[in-house]
Amino acid sequence: MAEAITVARPYAEALYKLSLKNKNLSQWSKMLQFAAKIAEDKRIKMLIDNPRVSAEQISKLFFDIGKSNFDNEAHNFLTLLAENKRITILPQISQLYEQLKAQYEGILEAKITSAFEIDAKQLKKLIDDLEQKFNCKIEPKVSIDPELIGGIKVEIGDEVFDASVRGKLEAMTVALKS
Repeated sequence: MAEAITVARPYAEALYKLSLKNKNLSQWSKMLQFAAKIAEDKRIKMLIDNPRVSAEQISKLFFDIGKSNFDNEAHNFLTLLAENKRITILPQISQLYEQLKAQYEGILEAKITSAFEIDAKQLKKLIDDLEQKFNCKIEPKVSIDPELIGGIKVEIGDEVFDASVRGKLEAMTVALKS
């Protein structure tokens, strides 16, 4: 996974710069997400991994499936990836591109993990507080993890705010051992 991300980063950055220059960030976002879905399909993966299937055949397959979803630039990009045997990293390219786009638009993704379901009012209050703290728009990704016992855990970039019972118990364990 780390290798794929490392290989994908220059492609994502180049596409980001190109789309910024051409003012088509959202268009590239949609094209990359669509192409990534194609690349993740298990039947397509089998063809990509098959040494008898040429790069030309793989790129033609993507275009046949995508038809109206890809413009000429996307066509050239997918051909380049196929020729360099990099078509399998499309999901990572798409992910990195989305991060760059969100950063440009001033949006941070917050991974919010809760022990229990969070109602809309609580989530709105939490998001408002986070937006005020980080001074930008927050896009929440909420998940439930009963192992937290109670409370929530919020991850934004490299920062982690752990207000869960499990986190407090682990901190107490460390404090008691030292």
